[in-house]
Amino acid sequence: MIDFTTIDYLREGNERQKRAYEVLLKHKIFERLSNYSPLLAGTIPIGIDIEGSDLDIICEIKDSAEFEKFLIQVFENFDIKIKKSDTDNEEFLVCNFELEEFPVEIFGQNKPVIEQNAYRHMIAEYKILEEKGEDFKQKIIELKKKGIKTEPAFGILLGLENPYEDLLKF
Repeated sequence: MIDFTTIDYLREGNERQKRAYEVLLKHKIFERLSNYSPLLAGTIPIGIDIEGSDLDIICEIKDSAEFEKFLIQVFENFDIKIKKSDTDNEEFLVCNFELEEFPVEIFGQNKPVIEQNAYRHMIAEYKILEEKGEDFKQKIIELKKKGIKTEPAFGILLGLENPYEDLLKF
């Protein structure tokens, strides 16, 4: 299995993955976020991204206000929101900005990155894609091009009632 805890695998990936790697290195994004255990999650790492898909960077944070101050010092031209989870009322921070041709979303939560749902969903989706093959992967991409989000797309093809919860069981 690919080691998703670093971005090194992107160097050997498809053209968009290689480009994401170049942009992330050039702008030292993971270097700047190193105190927060950054991890790239979402569709680009597993090759089911479509045009406009963002670079989802998840981080482990202890304090949303402190992380927000850090982001303000390090990045420019961005939008930050502090929200509470619907399921466990846990606070998290979302920061969005553009980095060359990529939309970027930095997600900070007081939880180790490998325990966050974004990572857990990506790993489950990766394993399913490996098992189901290229035809299944193309069907996911086609559903995404029609505007269906990733987890619901998997839910449709796998017959899952609640894909956000059910994917966590894989």
